[in-house]
Amino acid sequence: MKLYYTPGTCAMAAHIALHETGLPFEADKMDPATRRTAQGEDYLKVNPKGSVPALRLDNGEVLTEAAVILQYIADQKPASGLAPTAGSPARYRLAEWLNYIATEIHKQFSPFFNPKLPPEWRENQISLLGKRFDILAEHFKNHPYLMGDSFTVADAYLFTILNWCKVVKLDLGKWPVLTDYLARIAGRPAVLATLKAEGLLK
Repeated sequence: MKLYYTPGTCAMAAHIALHETGLPFEADKMDPATRRTAQGEDYLKVNPKGSVPALRLDNGEVLTEAAVILQYIADQKPASGLAPTAGSPARYRLAEWLNYIATEIHKQFSPFFNPKLPPEWRENQISLLGKRFDILAEHFKNHPYLMGDSFTVADAYLFTILNWCKVVKLDLGKWPVLTDYLARIAGRPAVLATLKAEGLLK
């Protein structure tokens, strides 16, 4: 498998998941300014959407969209416990979390990366995310991970997105349970390996 990524983006979730499985893979960094990869590929030919992540499978096909790629990676090594068995009730709970992260948390961060974002709109986004953080904080009062006692690909995704709070200067002080959650996951060997591989940790 080959993962196309840009450091610190949502592709980091897939990068973490690959390290968690221990499966062999290669990673090719994409420059968003040129849409070229470190290995010289035209990324728009890999993924016409232009966004990362993309995962080239061993048969040559390319998967896109973080929530889909995460489930595919988990299914390549069921023993990793990164996702419940396909078709089980728990698997739909995992899909529920992945979709919530993608649509209600991930996408709400997008405006922060617009340099022309008006102050009043920034406050609106902070308010929207605050409501989502309240929901997450309530959940983590009783569970160390999104699916209960076990780390899954949903945690890799949420960890990646919540880390953007530092980048956009969004204070998580109101939700200490979320900062605890981030610290807990940051110490995982697969997460440390990913951060180092992406040049985000020395």
